[in-house]
Amino acid sequence: MELEKITQFLERKTVLVTGATGFLAKVFLEKLLRVQPNVKKLYLLLRAADTSSVNQRFYNEVIGKDLFRVVKEKLGANLNSIIAKKIAIVPGDVSYEDLGAKDSSLREEMINDLDFILNFAATTRFDERYDVALGTNTLGAKNVLCFAKNCLNFAAYVCGESSGLIMEKPYQLGEALNGVLGLNIVEEKKLIDRKLNQLQREGATEANIKKAMIDMGIERAKTYGWPNTYVFTKAMGEMIVGHSKENLPIVIVRPTMVTSTWREPFPGWIEGVRTIDALIVGYGSGKISFFVGDVTAIIDVVLKLANTISCDYFQGTYNNLNRKIKRVMRLVELYQPYLFFHGIFDDSNTNKLLGIAKDNGTETNNFFFDVKSIDWDDYFINTHIPSIVKYVLK
Repeated sequence: MELEKITQFLERKTVLVTGATGFLAKVFLEKLLRVQPNVKKLYLLLRAADTSSVNQRFYNEVIGKDLFRVVKEKLGANLNSIIAKKIAIVPGDVSYEDLGAKDSSLREEMINDLDFILNFAATTRFDERYDVALGTNTLGAKNVLCFAKNCLNFAAYVCGESSGLIMEKPYQLGEALNGVLGLNIVEEKKLIDRKLNQLQREGATEANIKKAMIDMGIERAKTYGWPNTYVFTKAMGEMIVGHSKENLPIVIVRPTMVTSTWREPFPGWIEGVRTIDALIVGYGSGKISFFVGDVTAIIDVVLKLANTISCDYFQGTYNNLNRKIKRVMRLVELYQPYLFFHGIFDDSNTNKLLGIAKDNGTETNNFFFDVKSIDWDDYFINTHIPSIVKYVLK
């Protein structure tokens, strides 16, 4: 593909987008409709019980969002025509074989026509339940890969803690960040099943099962050197894809922490609390007044002393403060690996692509991605934080 003809490459292509209600999927869909509405067909995989429910989700959670304001202004009534003719909403779930698509004729249609798949389906909570995260982030990637292998005209499948230089290379099956041996994805699934069976035999409540699965995910992640369940299960998904792809063309994209839009389709669109935003929202809503950076040297000692005094003399005050302390300590647990991270990521592949794009006169206005040119202080102060106030704290 000639880089200067990206929009031409996308013309008349048939694309499957999984996780279509997710943040990145919606950003991609809006961009595609805005710069190349002449795609042949877009299949959007959404979780829902039936066709009626899935169509309602599409209009409420995708096309009805403010993100699509610019493309609606640009295309006008033509957008409705494009949606009717070119967008097919598919009820399904990547956690299941055949992507959970029960309509056999629709499955066959996709297998015959798809040019490429973009797998945005993921659960991005740092402390997601282990069974849920493994099912979506790891086994979901496997199921999408298996589906892609059946496609007849396939062009590409795009998938979406240590110190020193972290190379931009694929994970090997069973590889652990800390060098611990024995990581086996099949065994991880068996561990989950055994734990769930045990909890059910013991008559555990749903709340206790949820907590056990959350704790298990964090414990298994840290065993092999990952800071949380999210990045651990995504890494295992990459391992499966890399090991099983055979001759299928694969592109694995590892975004950094996702924040609000910089300038397209307009500055500052965001949805929900994303990554570092939990700290901003906590401060902005008054739930936390500060966030201590040196966890081991300050927080543990001071809070233990405060807890002892408050518990003995001010039980009511203690209960209120204890809830706030637990909230802060949960944030500390989740974000500490990133706030005290000393690694350097190798982005040579991205820099090579950026260099080639510039040399070949690629449509830099449409496909700009040189983050070094962004004034990050200005972006956070004047774009990102105001966007949180507008879309999250509204």
